[in-house]
Amino acid sequence: MGDGRWRTAGRALLRVVAVWAVSTLTLLALAGILPDFQLQSDDGDSVTRTAFTAAWGAGAFGLLSALVWPVLVRALLIVPALVLGALVFFLNGSLLLIALSLIPDGRGTANPETAVVVAAVMSAVASATSTALAVRDDDAYRRRLSRLADRRRRRSGTAGTADGGRGGPPGIVFVQLDGVGHDVLEQAAAAGLMPTVAGLLADEAGHRLTPWSTDWSSQTGASQLGILHGSNFDVPAFRWYEKETGTVMVSSRPASALELQRRAIVRTRDGGLLTVDGASRGNLFSGGADQLALVLSMAARRGKGRRSRAGYFAYFSDPANAVRTALSFVAEVGREIGQSTRARIKKESPRVKRGGLYPFIRAFATVVERDVVVAAVIGDMFAGRTAVYADLVAYDEVAHHSGPHSRDAEKVLTRLDRSLGLIAKVAEHTPRTYRIVLLSDHGQSPGETFAGRYGLTLKDLVRAGCGLPVPRRAQRTRSASEARDAVRIALHRPVGEKESEHPATPSDPVVLASGNLGLLSFPDIEGRASREELERRHPALLATLAGHPGIGFLLVRSEEHGSVVLGPDGAEVPVPELTDGEGPIAAFGAGAAEAVRRTDTFPHVADVMVNSMYDPETGRVHAFEEQIGSHGGLGGEQSRPFLLWPRTLADPRDIVAAEGGAASCGPVGAEAVHRILARWLRELSGPQVPLLTEGFTGAERADEPFPDVDTDADVPGARG
Repeated sequence: MGDGRWRTAGRALLRVVAVWAVSTLTLLALAGILPDFQLQSDDGDSVTRTAFTAAWGAGAFGLLSALVWPVLVRALLIVPALVLGALVFFLNGSLLLIALSLIPDGRGTANPETAVVVAAVMSAVASATSTALAVRDDDAYRRRLSRLADRRRRRSGTAGTADGGRGGPPGIVFVQLDGVGHDVLEQAAAAGLMPTVAGLLADEAGHRLTPWSTDWSSQTGASQLGILHGSNFDVPAFRWYEKETGTVMVSSRPASALELQRRAIVRTRDGGLLTVDGASRGNLFSGGADQLALVLSMAARRGKGRRSRAGYFAYFSDPANAVRTALSFVAEVGREIGQSTRARIKKESPRVKRGGLYPFIRAFATVVERDVVVAAVIGDMFAGRTAVYADLVAYDEVAHHSGPHSRDAEKVLTRLDRSLGLIAKVAEHTPRTYRIVLLSDHGQSPGETFAGRYGLTLKDLVRAGCGLPVPRRAQRTRSASEARDAVRIALHRPVGEKESEHPATPSDPVVLASGNLGLLSFPDIEGRASREELERRHPALLATLAGHPGIGFLLVRSEEHGSVVLGPDGAEVPVPELTDGEGPIAAFGAGAAEAVRRTDTFPHVADVMVNSMYDPETGRVHAFEEQIGSHGGLGGEQSRPFLLWPRTLADPRDIVAAEGGAASCGPVGAEAVHRILARWLRELSGPQVPLLTEGFTGAERADEPFPDVDTDADVPGARG
């Protein structure tokens, strides 16, 4: 408690000093511009003396404004508002003249008309500076939101209940820390990088942490679809080719996301996890929520239903929010430029290019989306909504380019922890109690890119195996583009559905990359190509891929043996006979065999599925994209995300055991996580009624933007 008070006092002192410094510079600038205002003696003064005079005058004016102005306003409350509005300028000018008279040796002079102008400018600058600094203070931000919520409850008549308005069953807030693996979170909490998370784990009555296992496709599209909608069947990767339509499905494209959501709803006949009084914030999919902001699948809708950007408008309509986020955005761009420059100077390895627009894309993901989503969640909590699911993508974006265990990524975790702390503090003042669940959709595995390690991309290797021309220099493979597409949607720029991965001619193979998972399709072969057909057309292809040191194993269909897994040194195992810890998948750990078997049943599984090598000693993989932290396939931390849940809720392992799974194991697959979250919702609020309307997309009702943030100045001595 004592340390907290000292930190608060220190921040307040720094704000005072900063406002004083800016006011001093403003006073110097005005003295140089206005002819009837001076801060020097008639004979002139040195620069140091003039600066001292300006600092004295700015300090005196600020002190008088803080001490005298409230008294004057209170004394003049009986004056009609119109008259008081006119008096404000003259009273402010009078305070400035008094402040100038307090400067030693009479060096500050101004005529009354000029004093009014100077005082108005000084007040505006000081107010803007103070607001800009205060809005970056989480405690001040929380107090403003709390006051706004109190006023909203008083207007709606819900305030003043015996329990302070916190009646009824608890709500639940699910916060997804995109890409944060179980081990990364555990280590960050232990190292003091995430004190909020550490506090939850340290409290005996608080939270518990457990890992869960992703499907083979360890990426947000598959995981979040399964978590929110209960099915990720037929999602083999982040991007894949569908032969019947000749299109590439990309999880981060609005039209693809909407279609995946539609397919999941048709399969489950359930609108999603959030169909009852839910809110979906910053996600790829709606989860069936009524309240939507920054939901990618909704960006493909037309007319009134297209409300994916409503959250941005609602957030930035408040000037204080705009200042808060703009300052952080600029700082983040500078931080990325500095960090990437340091990495180049130190010749860190592995390393990928981080120039061009990337600093701005990173700042958007780590600042703009974070601030908008957190504000939306806080608005939902103050509105008393039953279930909220929000995705914070900051860590995932930085870890792709800097590495999942880098200093850059660790700093992002610390800033995310501050956001979690803010949400936890807000929960103390909401109209209903809330249970807060943290989870991730996947982790990330480190490693040099495939192209960086071997000098050619997966596409180059495939073309060589097919006897097709290969460029002399390795071409850059487009990276997974969640943040890039989100930026384009936020700016109302079109997000194209046709990618360069489309085949130039029908005979060219389509080679797609999803982290360290590669997908190879032949458009001119109807249906799923067989091993025998591929070997007739391209005798060297499968042997070239399976024997490459950067590749762990292949999945391909055989006419004779059914689907088989191929590995180095001629290894070949029929999919039904796959066993964890044996054969080509031996290094990939528990659950690998079942993950491969499940994907093999998908209608849109690629002709050849390619998983990169994995070194269990170092945890490294080789991404087929420009990423030194990757996810999308099997191998290491990418397949081991986490669940952090309140102890008052049922243990996920008990739920797994009740479904017939091993009690010692955590959940396996995103669909299992969906069932756990749905069970927790039932525990807190009773049965959730599924929506059985055919064709429901989860966004038939209009998206109501979250409440605007109150921009009133902080109340001195206010308690959050």
